[in-house]
Amino acid sequence: MNPVRHIIAAVAAVGLVGTGFVLHSGAGHANAAPSMPTSITDASIPDVAERVVDSVVNISAATAVRGAPAANDPFFTDPDSPGFGRTPRRQGSKGSGVIVTSGGRILTNAHVVNGADEIIVTIADGTDFPAKVVGIDPKADLAVIQLKGKIPTLKPLVLADSNTLRLGEVVLAIGDPFGVGKSVTMGIVSAKGRGNMGIEEYEDFIQTDAAINPGNSGGALVNLKGELVGINTAIASKSGGYAGIGFAIPTNMVKPIMQMLVTDGKVSRGYLGVNIATVTTQLATEHKLGATRGALVANVQPNSPASKAGLTEGDVITAINGTEIRSGDAFRNTVAMIRPGTTIELAVARNASKTVIKAKLGELPEEAPRR
Repeated sequence: MNPVRHIIAAVAAVGLVGTGFVLHSGAGHANAAPSMPTSITDASIPDVAERVVDSVVNISAATAVRGAPAANDPFFTDPDSPGFGRTPRRQGSKGSGVIVTSGGRILTNAHVVNGADEIIVTIADGTDFPAKVVGIDPKADLAVIQLKGKIPTLKPLVLADSNTLRLGEVVLAIGDPFGVGKSVTMGIVSAKGRGNMGIEEYEDFIQTDAAINPGNSGGALVNLKGELVGINTAIASKSGGYAGIGFAIPTNMVKPIMQMLVTDGKVSRGYLGVNIATVTTQLATEHKLGATRGALVANVQPNSPASKAGLTEGDVITAINGTEIRSGDAFRNTVAMIRPGTTIELAVARNASKTVIKAKLGELPEEAPRR
């Protein structure tokens, strides 16, 4: 058996929780140009905060559930009483959202609104509006909703190129933590490209130390130009509260997903049909791989686009359509964001040779492997 098949990647993730409500998650939830001012004055941060805060909304979602009431429910506390466990009750959650069009389109996290039969959005002046779901993508934890009724002209945020973010760049997080009301916190970009965290199926997180807490889910992470660079979605914490490690979905991942949700109501992901691992120097040496960086093909699924294209175990994919691939996570995310039916060019290192393989992507089935 090919030893590549035995490659296992293990990740330890402690206390990962979502920020709209607690999501207990186990082990399975290029150089950039500067995008910030060369100097930061005390006035610049308040100016940005005051300019963007009205573009973030509060979201209340409710669902009718059946079953025994909560332990502190003062009604129907007698299990023998008529209707016990049969009368619907309301289960609610709160989160945040970002205005992306002046006509009331809102971007938020999927876990804030998924399954809700009533969604109420509170805008900056305190007015409540009902909203409907336009589309939900649970695999990346993103959703688009639309306000209903007579909507005033709203102030959307501009979506920035998140690839231009730099380590240490100052960012602001805006949302409704713990339901206390809209709040602004400040921090820096602690890391980029965080994946394999076990929070979502598709991950490419911005890590920040800006204070993010339950209720911030779906809120904005903005740069000092007042542009949206990410959607706040999760925190790493042993207590469920702020511990200096927050995660946001970068706008360059958000944009294509949002467009598909608006256009089609769902996300159709590209499917190649390979199991992959990230190439390390140790792997490259031990298995005499053809490259020291890229996505290692550990297995090719039968009758898949990869199989038909001629990919084999031990191949190292170093680029897709000319864009360098440095890890298995980058490969997975890139393939997933390409529409099914698209023919892609893969730069492949095979033993000592280099080749280009063309493959026509299929559509990722709901329960299929994620590559």
